[in-house]
Amino acid sequence: MAVSPMPQVRAVLDYAVTEIPAKKIFLGLSNYGYDWSLPFVQGETKAQSISNQRAIELAIQHGVAIQYDETAQAPFFHYTDSGGAVHEVWFDDARSLAARLRLIQEYGFQGAGIWNVMRPFSQLYLVMATLYNIL
Repeated sequence: MAVSPMPQVRAVLDYAVTEIPAKKIFLGLSNYGYDWSLPFVQGETKAQSISNQRAIELAIQHGVAIQYDETAQAPFFHYTDSGGAVHEVWFDDARSLAARLRLIQEYGFQGAGIWNVMRPFSQLYLVMATLYNIL
């Protein structure tokens, strides 16, 4: 599933604001994706953590369309590697990041923190620049 599916994010935030004043909360944003080999076997299957940019490159490399899950508010795709294994990749893009960043104003949070900022992703900075007046 998505790295941070919107229904689960909202559930956590709805609880958080009952325990902590919203103005003291920073929303955590994921800046990475996961590449899962299928079939998924609970307790055995491990995903490879990849950058959002690498996820896009994989879709291009394998000639597959990136889909968007409206419920999770996250992009994903499937591809088959050279060994015949099917993979499912979930990551974030401008749409999913914008949806999460809008939660800051909706909930009245202090701001956001990004994990992992060491994986540059231009879409993140473009979305931030369109939503906020950055000086």
